[in-house]
Amino acid sequence: MAAAMATAAATWLGTLSQEQLLLAQYDSPLVAEAEAERLRWYYTPTNHGGLAIREQSAYQQSLVMQLVASGLSQAGYATVATVMGLENVLDQVEGWRIDWGRERGRDPGLYWLRIFGRPGAPVWAWRFGGHHISLNNLIVADQLVSTTPSFIGADPAKSALLGGSLDPLGGIEDQARQLARTLSAPQLRQALLHPSAVSDIVSGNRPRVRQGDTMMHMQDLWRGSFTDPALARLVDDIDRRAEAGSGYTEDDHARVAITVPPRGISARDLDEEQRHGLRRLLALYTGRAPQDLAKEHGAHYASDSVLDEVHFSWAGSLDPGEPHYYRLHGPSVLIEYDNTQRRANHAHSVWRDPVSDFGLDVLAEHRARAAH
Repeated sequence: MAAAMATAAATWLGTLSQEQLLLAQYDSPLVAEAEAERLRWYYTPTNHGGLAIREQSAYQQSLVMQLVASGLSQAGYATVATVMGLENVLDQVEGWRIDWGRERGRDPGLYWLRIFGRPGAPVWAWRFGGHHISLNNLIVADQLVSTTPSFIGADPAKSALLGGSLDPLGGIEDQARQLARTLSAPQLRQALLHPSAVSDIVSGNRPRVRQGDTMMHMQDLWRGSFTDPALARLVDDIDRRAEAGSGYTEDDHARVAITVPPRGISARDLDEEQRHGLRRLLALYTGRAPQDLAKEHGAHYASDSVLDEVHFSWAGSLDPGEPHYYRLHGPSVLIEYDNTQRRANHAHSVWRDPVSDFGLDVLAEHRARAAH
C-alpha cells in the first residue's frame, strides 16, 4: 500500500511546474507549520489546501486519481468518484445560482491534493479533499499507519436515474437502520440519543475529538471567514434553517455530545444477530481502506472483547426518508452519519479514530525514538 502510494505521489509531483509545486507540496509532518496545516480538514465547499484538479492537465488529473485510488478499496474509490461527480447534479438542484465567491460554485474540479514531505521518506503524508470528501493518510517507515479522518458525504443523497436511483451512501444508511429496527423497546431506549436528529455530524472537522464536543455550526467549517456579506448571510441562513429543522437548543446539543464512556447501547447488550449486524456496519466504513488494511480492521472487530466496547446510538426517525443520525463509538473508533438537511436528502458520514486520527500517536512515538 505505502509503496504504491509513494510511487503514485512521486510520479504526480514529477509532472508539476514550479508554480504548481508551491501549492502541491508542503514540508514534512515533522515540521510544525506543515503539521498544523495537515491537521486542517474540511468537508464544505471551501479551499481544502493544495493543488486543485481543475488547475492541472488531463494527465496530471489522472495521476491524482491514481493516488486517491491507492488509498481506498475499489468500492471506496467508486464512492468517492461518484460523490465528486455529484457536484454537477447539485449545481442543477440549486438552480446554478450559488457561486461561493468563485466563477462556479459547485465544481467537480475543486478537489485539492497536497503532499506533506517527500514520498518514500521515513515520514510523509497526503491529503485529498473537496466538497463532501476528505481523505487523510500518514505513512511512517514505509507503513500506512493512518487513514482517518475519512469523510464521505453526498448531496443529493439520492438522485433519480433512468430506471433506478443513485444512492452512494445508501448501504451504510440502510444497514444502520436495519440494525436499529432489530432493537427491542428496552434496547432502543438505551440506544436513543434524542427523538430528533442533530443537523450535522457532532465531531465536525476538529483535528481531535474530545470529551464534551458538541456540533460545530456551519460558520466554523470553512477555511477563514467570508469577506462577501452575501456569502456570509448565505452561510448564516443555511445554519439557521438547519437548526430550525432539528429544533435543537443548547441543551439538546449537550444531550448528543461526544462523551467517554460513549452514549448508546453497548455491543455486549446485543444478541448474536445484532452483533453480526454491528460488525457488518463497521466493515462498511473500515472497508473504505485498501483491502489489506480493511482485513486488519475486520480481524480486530472479530474479537468479542473489542466489539463489546463499541456503542451504537441513534437520533431521529427510523423511517426511510426522514431526518436521522447515528453513531458508533468505541475506544479506537468514532463513526457518525447524518441525513437531515435538504429534507433528508443530504448525507454526511465520517470514520475517525479518537486515538490515532492523523496517526498522531504513531508520529509521537516516532519523534520520541528519534530524540534518543
